[in-house]
Amino acid sequence: MNDLSLFPSLAARLARPERIRLAKARVPVALLADDAPGGAEVDRDGSTLVDILVENGRIAAITPALADGGEDTVALDGRHVWPLLIDAHAHLDKGHTMGRAPDSGGTHPGARAATTADRLAHWNADDLLRRMEFGLATADAHGVAAIRTHLDSHEGQAEITWSAFAEMRERWKGCITLQAAGLVPLDAYRDDYGARLADIVAVHGGLLGGVTRASGGTHGSGLDDIDLLLDRLFALAKERELDIDLHVDEAAQADALPHVARAAIRHGYEGRVTCGHCCSLALLGEQELRDTIALIADAGLSIITLPTVNMYLQDREDGRTPRWRGVTPVLELQAAGIPVAAAGDNCRDPFFAYGDHDMLDTWRQAVRILHLDHPYADAPALAGRAPAGIMGIDAGTIGVDRPANLMILEAWSLDQVIARPHSDRVLLRKGIFANRTLPSYSMLTDFQTA
Repeated sequence: MNDLSLFPSLAARLARPERIRLAKARVPVALLADDAPGGAEVDRDGSTLVDILVENGRIAAITPALADGGEDTVALDGRHVWPLLIDAHAHLDKGHTMGRAPDSGGTHPGARAATTADRLAHWNADDLLRRMEFGLATADAHGVAAIRTHLDSHEGQAEITWSAFAEMRERWKGCITLQAAGLVPLDAYRDDYGARLADIVAVHGGLLGGVTRASGGTHGSGLDDIDLLLDRLFALAKERELDIDLHVDEAAQADALPHVARAAIRHGYEGRVTCGHCCSLALLGEQELRDTIALIADAGLSIITLPTVNMYLQDREDGRTPRWRGVTPVLELQAAGIPVAAAGDNCRDPFFAYGDHDMLDTWRQAVRILHLDHPYADAPALAGRAPAGIMGIDAGTIGVDRPANLMILEAWSLDQVIARPHSDRVLLRKGIFANRTLPSYSMLTDFQTA
């Protein structure tokens, strides 16, 4: 990460923490809490040049850019300034098991089997805390403001994992906002364990969740009674006032999403259900896609696309190049007014061998994979405003009277933001220089091959 030498005026900021003006900051309008201030021009990238006045750690004003000057001024000369970003779908409990878990072969069934083996062998409290801490320290160093993690919540594991999550949430309070959703195959709600899991989730203020397939299933739901199981899940959630976040149709052939939408309508849960993945939508015929998207809109579902992981897993066969991208039709969903966010999903585990908890990197890849460019329009919102709205938190945008949680990029246009990894980004938390050193993988070496 950067040091103060690239931005000498930040050193003066550290000596005068009560007030600073970030002059000529280029901000995507999609990442502003309100529209561009009157008189500020918007460029062809959808960004505007503004001055950001920070007082006592909060943004006091956002105005059209003025001439540089003044002892409290940091002259950014048109560099991009973004809010700290939001990862609304992650798996902190699975993360950083590469080298220890069995090889997955890069396939979805292989990933499930490898994760199950690693979980049964290693997932005690110490192991979970250590890997979660590494993941959060990494996300913090990259400028992530909030994460919603799904937690494997199988019988016998849920209490251990949710307790570890609660400890991490308290430890990182004030730095990274953490939410969690329970993750089990949908048929786990068929018996009494579903109610016990719902109680665990409720105690920890989480979301009820699951995967819309049977235990051990791969293609489709494999569930003849999917509507009954969804009714059971929604009833448990409603009794405890829990929102719902599901893994849905993470396969080429799967059809659970319309069932989820109709269940949300049946139970009056419009606006309270998030669905991640939804890969099979991309392979529907045009009329069926339009009809399904209309149903999603009626149900008030939010959709999260996980492009890097789905491209890694989907359509993988030995000796054969994949024929499709494995990602959901984001542009069509957005055109229907459906909330859509991009997120990181797995990180260095059997479901995805790579990643670094860096939402700026995830967003950069999403733009390229999903063709969210030419023009960029409101693409930056997928890592800021949109996931913050899905999580129901006040973050992911730059606005007056909000904390000055910002990242300054050595980029003057969105194509430059996308072109480089920005390992030299400068982070401000509450207006204070807050760059951290990325944690060393040496923190994990003694159990990576355990």
